[in-house]
Formats: sequence, C-alpha cells, structure tokens
Amino acid sequence: MKNLSELTVSIEKSNDGWYVGQVEEIPEAISQGKTIKELMENILDALELIFKTHREIISKANTGKKLIKRKIILAQ
Repeated sequence: MKNLSELTVSIEKSNDGWYVGQVEEIPEAISQGKTIKELMENILDALELIFKTHREIISKANTGKKLIKRKIILAQ
C-alpha cells in the first residue's frame, strides 16, 4: 500500500515558461507557478480549497444526522 502521507504531482513546463502541475491522486488539484517551488505552494493551496469545499458539501448533506467524526493524521 502506498504511503498515504505522500501525493504525486505531475509537472509540465508550458510553452510560456510556467510550470503546470496536477496531483495524480486528486486530479481536480491543478495549479501553476513560475517556479516549481511556487507551483508546489500553489498546489497545497488548491488542496486546502478542495478539502474545505468537500467539508462544506458533506456538512450540508449531513445536517441533522448524528455522526461520529475522527481526525486522521497522515504525516508526522
């Protein structure tokens, strides 16, 4: 089983010099940057936004339900 604390970003350099990346495990996480460092920072921002949006959608869908929630820590 793959280490769940690691994700893979596929990176391509565009014709205009920007680096464009997509998270293989979460394909909707796409971003770009002038440098690979900037791209990776932007990918983390994209992931945070995706997770926030998913939490809001699930929270609305589960309104009124009695749920048990637990945190999962992926990296230490």
